[in-house]
Amino acid sequence: MHITASVFINDNESGLHADYERWLEELVPFDPGSDPASGGYLHNRTGEDNADAHHKRQIMGREVVVAITEGKLHLGTWEHIFYYEFDGRRRKRVLVKIIGE
Repeated sequence: MHITASVFINDNESGLHADYERWLEELVPFDPGSDPASGGYLHNRTGEDNADAHHKRQIMGREVVVAITEGKLHLGTWEHIFYYEFDGRRRKRVLVKIIGE
């Protein structure tokens, strides 16, 4: 429940996670500047420096839906649930909501 964090499901493989980090940084590089004329993010004009984190979260998503079968998470063989923080300076909350029988 934080605007610069993502939750996603994927393989727990270090090379894949490094690839994600590199890919996201190429798509939306960190730039603490606030001058749009020099490529800075407009959001950073507010005194923040985390516009890239907001974009990265938008790309990676904010929630996952997982079935529970006989009291266990119903995930594929290689699937894991990951929490990824793109701007780690704030306290976080996690919400788990169970819907159904």
